[in-house]
Amino acid sequence: MRSKSAWLSAAAIVVAMASPAHAESDYDAGRRLFRLDGGNVTYAFKVTAEGLLQSVYWGARLGERDAIDGPVITGHSGFDVTANVVPQEYAGQGGGLFAEPALKVAWPDGNRDLVLHYAAHRLGRDSIEIDLRDIQRPLTVTLRYTIDRDTGIVGRSAVIANGGQTDVRVDQAAAAGYTLPVNPAYRLHYTTGRWAAEWQRQDRPLTAGATLLESRRGSTGSEHNPWFAVTVDERTTEEAGPVWFGALAWSGSFRISVNTDVAGRARIVGGYNPFDFAYRLAPGERLETPVFYAGYSGEGMGDASRRMHRFQRAEILPREDGRLPLRPVLYNSWEATEFDVDEAGQMRLAEQAARLGVERFVMDDGWFGARNSDRAGLGDWQVNPEKFPNGLKPLIDKVKSLDMEFGLWVEPEMVNPDSDLYRQHPDWVINFEGRPRTEGRNQLVLNLARTDVRDHLLGVLDRLLAENDIAFLKWDYNRNWSEPGWPQLAPADQQRIYVQYVRNLYYILDELRRRHPRVEIESCSGGGGRVDMGIMARTDQLWTSDNTDPVDRLLIQDGFTQAYAPAVMMAWVTDSPHWVNGRESSLAFRFLSAMQGGLGIGTDLGDWSEEDFTVARNYVAIYKRIRATVQQGELYRLHRPTKGNVHSATFYVGEDQAQAVLFVLTQGTHLGDPQGPVVVRGLDAEARYRVERMDGEPLVPGTPAEASGAFWMGRGIDVPLRGDFQGAGLIFTRVR
Repeated sequence: MRSKSAWLSAAAIVVAMASPAHAESDYDAGRRLFRLDGGNVTYAFKVTAEGLLQSVYWGARLGERDAIDGPVITGHSGFDVTANVVPQEYAGQGGGLFAEPALKVAWPDGNRDLVLHYAAHRLGRDSIEIDLRDIQRPLTVTLRYTIDRDTGIVGRSAVIANGGQTDVRVDQAAAAGYTLPVNPAYRLHYTTGRWAAEWQRQDRPLTAGATLLESRRGSTGSEHNPWFAVTVDERTTEEAGPVWFGALAWSGSFRISVNTDVAGRARIVGGYNPFDFAYRLAPGERLETPVFYAGYSGEGMGDASRRMHRFQRAEILPREDGRLPLRPVLYNSWEATEFDVDEAGQMRLAEQAARLGVERFVMDDGWFGARNSDRAGLGDWQVNPEKFPNGLKPLIDKVKSLDMEFGLWVEPEMVNPDSDLYRQHPDWVINFEGRPRTEGRNQLVLNLARTDVRDHLLGVLDRLLAENDIAFLKWDYNRNWSEPGWPQLAPADQQRIYVQYVRNLYYILDELRRRHPRVEIESCSGGGGRVDMGIMARTDQLWTSDNTDPVDRLLIQDGFTQAYAPAVMMAWVTDSPHWVNGRESSLAFRFLSAMQGGLGIGTDLGDWSEEDFTVARNYVAIYKRIRATVQQGELYRLHRPTKGNVHSATFYVGEDQAQAVLFVLTQGTHLGDPQGPVVVRGLDAEARYRVERMDGEPLVPGTPAEASGAFWMGRGIDVPLRGDFQGAGLIFTRVR
């Protein structure tokens, strides 16, 4: 085996000598080839003779001494020259490129040709930095690569720098471009949705012609989520076959373009949405893209999601003293009181919530300003003196005396025109001068891109947290942008709003967490309208959907957990019949649906019977037994629900395999159809597991109460369901 230094250029030897011998990045100077290894994945690319950066391999891990090399690629004809045929890692719009570029720029003299060639590189322990430069002009792009040692997930981003004496306008900037080899059987998977119908799984053949997954809304949006997966038709199932998958860590307008190039390769390019985008780089200025994470699994869609979940838990989510905390059982007042909140009424709700074993009491909208409806008060973050004459302290003290934490709803990025803030600062909203200001939910969007707006909001929230013992903020965002102007800037700079707004949002969240490290935050956007790995890195949990109907939620949660970890997925038990569909369901069914993520309760407890309290207390107590497994274990989808046939079986296995939890729920049974046993996955085959039902009912006659992991994964367990809206929950406990 050749020595480590034989793989390195002189420029990289110093870095490599400082790294451990088991470094996960390599450079083969003879082939001019770079390689990243992590988990059981290899990612490789090289510098071509022309100086282009060419994708070479991305898939199952190769042997350490395997000679990886990409073919020498030349143009097909005068119609497709080399630049358009080579699968470039980061292509500039120039040199004969007709495929989707990663970067498109324009200089003041009208030149729009950009050809990026390799200039230099630096190796880290499990990272690589590549400098690309235009062949003539002083524009540099630094590509950053990382790979996760456990999951093999690659992180890629770019920094675009103007080293010249004139401005450069960036018209399109991606974080990365990923390439898959030729295969006519690829299928593209993604999620679509709208308010109350988020996370609907879609898939289609990946053929010639682009599929655009995008948001033009200023935020991530429900219409498309910035996540994708590519499988191979007939080879890939839930538990077998190749999957390439990825997610963009950005909470603003984005675009992921997926298509096949003229050579038949699949190309995925993702970053800032070029729609209405322009970013002027002054001399010496830089633009940094978000990170585009992507991974590979050879073991199906289930393993792909489990890899992403592990990566998010370990590398993305905020941690407390190096530990990822468990989500407490939460009660939220919205569906009980809406805007009609006051001290006495919230205290009564808190007393009722405490009877259930709730650990966090959250007061929702209506506590501030002139906020008696959604028409006024938003932006005035002072406690309403009529509703709370002594401030929030008496309520907070009451909640804490009941052994619960106190949480509060806020929507800092918005303002009602009928508010003191808007009357004082009408110029603080996103707008075009002299044009209508379109309202959504009777509100406008504050321009967080402005430093004065950013600092005002940070100050208001900092004081709120400093003056009150608040453990949790539900951070809402209930409309998307319109008239996206920033009239205080020169016309050439106004479209910076798409970048600067999100950067300042991140700044506020990061600074609040620094100043108040014990405060946890939930990201909410009228449901799941702003869910991505950028906001996930700064918040502790994510609101999945305003639609809490327990049947709809099975579909919604199935789509959500394909991309994002159950550790952050909030799910509530709410009233029946449900306001979305008028559907009636039992309290037990609603709990079984909601217990598959972070458990919340949002019903009007004043309408509950003693029997309801008894049922709820039982399920809350059970949830506390199993939540570590549900939130931070491995999720196996045994039966995925489909629209019109909502039958779901999910299995959560704890990290140490000592506990596992099975949820089986059905919308309805038909024709007396027989039901086979549920065959589980992920247990220790040689260990023995005792099984119990959550409702205390006996197992089906003939089912052993204890058997080996091999038995439950081979023969399975009978969970017969009869009727409409039926469910069962079972706990598997390893017997020592």
